[in-house]
Order: sequence, then structure tokens, then C-alpha cells
Amino acid sequence: MSTEAGDAHSAQVVAALRYFRRKVGHPLVVVWDRLGAHRSNEVKRFVESHASDFVLESFPAYSPELNPEEGCNSQVKRSMLNSTPESTEELLRQVRAAFGRLGRHHAALRGFFAHAGLSLHGLT
Repeated sequence: MSTEAGDAHSAQVVAALRYFRRKVGHPLVVVWDRLGAHRSNEVKRFVESHASDFVLESFPAYSPELNPEEGCNSQVKRSMLNSTPESTEELLRQVRAAFGRLGRHHAALRGFFAHAGLSLHGLT
């Protein structure tokens, strides 16, 4: 499977699932889109081997209005409207910094979930 730069790979998805399981400390409901890495055999095997730790739910095929990540991505894009990076590396640095800044605004993050009709517990 070929992936574009920035696409999540199966190993990264598994690492993220391990991290969130450790961080949250109780079984997780994971709602995700149809990214190839989410449906990969490696991820399926990991989740099956930890069946009591995860409940998986998928968004419908095209449903940006249900995906809190879309609001997050949109806000980062808006924050970069006047950005003029001189290289791909500089663009990546600016995008990472924008996501980092947004990650410190918990009310905004909760708002992305609320807009999608979801509640979020445990975000302080």
C-alpha cells in the first residue's frame, strides 16, 4: 500500500491506540473514518487481540459533518491563510505549530465534538 506524505501508517495507528489506552485507562470507543490504515490487517489484529480495550465505530463513507477532526483541520487551515512558507519543510513546521496551538484550546476542541453532536469526557 502506497501512502502520501503525512498519511497515517498502520504502525502509527497501533501506536496511537496504545498511547490513548494507557493515557485514558479504561476501555475506549474509537470513532474513525475510512482511512486505509484504520482498516489494515495490522490494526485489525491489534484491536482483536485487545477486544476488551476498544469498541470501534466508523463514520459513514462521506460524513465530514460528523467528524470532529474536520473542524480542527478547518481552523488550522484558516489560521494559515496568509502563510508564505518557503519550503515544504517550513510548511510542515507551520502546520505542526498551528495544531499544537489549537491543542491547548480545550474549549475549541470540545466545540468540534459538540458541533458533530458528540460529547467528550475527560478533556481538561
